[in-house]
Amino acid sequence: MINYLSSATRQFKMYKGLGEKAIAQMKDEALMERANEDSNSVATIVKHLWGNMLSRWTDFLTTDGEKPWRQRDAEFDNDVRTREELMNKWEEGWQCLFNALESITDADLERIIYIRNEGHTILEAINRQIAHYAYHVGQIVYIAKLYSNDDWQTLSIARNQSSAYNAGKFSQEKGVRHFTDEFIDKDKK
Repeated sequence: MINYLSSATRQFKMYKGLGEKAIAQMKDEALMERANEDSNSVATIVKHLWGNMLSRWTDFLTTDGEKPWRQRDAEFDNDVRTREELMNKWEEGWQCLFNALESITDADLERIIYIRNEGHTILEAINRQIAHYAYHVGQIVYIAKLYSNDDWQTLSIARNQSSAYNAGKFSQEKGVRHFTDEFIDKDKK
């Protein structure tokens, strides 16, 4: 039987890694750029993720996930000025999430927690946040790709390389392997 929390943690780590690889390909000044007044910079998206993660996962078993101290509207002020500040927020938010996940077991997944006074099982809350974080990491990747122009290094299967990629996969013995393992460990090889 698969351990849900282990699986969810793998997904969160994959999205964290995708975001980091995209951000790493951007010039510092591009991190703060916005396409127009109604769009967000990568720095602003990171600031929003940070605020959301801290609010949702701090004392999540005993307090509502929308904390009274959260200033959600201010998360969309484009006021992060350096890569260091951006990455500090990024790490702090993700660490809060991972600490929360480590504090529970699969037996806790049916417990009810609250987000904006609405009850969710922990399982539902985790699924909600996987979708939310994936949505914003996708935005980060897209913006990074736009600002990197011809310097972009793909984070997935390169265009027109699907057949070669699949041939390599199908040449291996059948087994349980996870894209997240490959992605997370790729730089360690």
